[in-house]
Amino acid sequence: MGLTGTFLVTLIVVAVAFPVNSCSTEDIAALLDFKAALNEPYLGIFNTWTGTNCSDWYGISCDPITQRVANIVLRGESEDPIFEKAGRSGYMTGSLSPSLCKLDMLTTLVVADWKDISGEIPTCLASLQNLRILDLIGNKISGEIPSDIGQLSELTILKLSDNQISGSIPPSIVNHGKLIHLDLSNNMLIGEIPSDIGKISMLSRAIVNNNQISGSIPTSIAKLYRLVDLDLSTNQISGSIPAELGSMPVLTVLNLDSNQISGSIPTNLLTNSGLNILNLSRNSLEGILPDIFVPTTYFTHLDLSYNNLGSSIPKTLSSAKYVGHLDLSNNHLCGSIPEGSFFNSLEASSFSNNDCLCGSPLLSC
Repeated sequence: MGLTGTFLVTLIVVAVAFPVNSCSTEDIAALLDFKAALNEPYLGIFNTWTGTNCSDWYGISCDPITQRVANIVLRGESEDPIFEKAGRSGYMTGSLSPSLCKLDMLTTLVVADWKDISGEIPTCLASLQNLRILDLIGNKISGEIPSDIGQLSELTILKLSDNQISGSIPPSIVNHGKLIHLDLSNNMLIGEIPSDIGKISMLSRAIVNNNQISGSIPTSIAKLYRLVDLDLSTNQISGSIPAELGSMPVLTVLNLDSNQISGSIPTNLLTNSGLNILNLSRNSLEGILPDIFVPTTYFTHLDLSYNNLGSSIPKTLSSAKYVGHLDLSNNHLCGSIPEGSFFNSLEASSFSNNDCLCGSPLLSC
């Protein structure tokens, strides 16, 4: 046999011994352990999890060069044909196997909206140094957020909302220098927001509503120059609103409602031209509404209801460019309601239960 023939035989032997699309035996074993800890009774999404080419398995994709598992994306709410054919959303029980941590090239882990996956987040997930997306929303995961989660230096998205997670926000979370989206809402988190949260310099969304967070709002939040959306509503936050929040350059949505916040409303919150949605309702805010509104004022939603605000409604508010929804009810306001502009389209409920407001749409003065 010539040299060329020997070379071809060698290639054939190698191809048979190591199939081109074969995943590593370690990755396959880790995935099968992960599968074994879960029960998906209706859709059969794990029926494809056979053979050695795990990139053909439902929800799994691999690096095309190394053939190592790179992404696990399993969503219980999806437009995938498998859901449309079944005519239902996903449902899964079980827990997250620590074997996931053996997938050391994993960049995306999404196990979301399966409704009944329980147990704790494996602490070893903090060792997955390539992980960029961790999305576990919409389950019944309990326990605490791993204290070392800040070791995930490549993480850009952390979504743990709609679970039963307890404990406090780990101080190490401020080490996520690349984190863009943080969603911890609808859990049972306690304790305070880390005082140096301003270190998460790339953060654009911070959603932490519907927990039991206490303490005050850290002034370092104002250092998050890319922050567009901040939702701390329905917690137990106290103290005053840091005036620095009004100077945030791209902040568009600020929801602080249903807390125990006191003091006055910083003037620059109401004059920040980029802030379109401001909800400060159901707190203990007091003082007056400053008469600082201008023709460029633009709010799609301004809710200051259920506070202790006094004096009168600023006349300049009627000169605002746009206020889509306004609620000043359940305060201690007096005097006449300004006329003109959007005020003419508001209902009485926007002004009800004040001390002595009058004028349309309430009784005439």
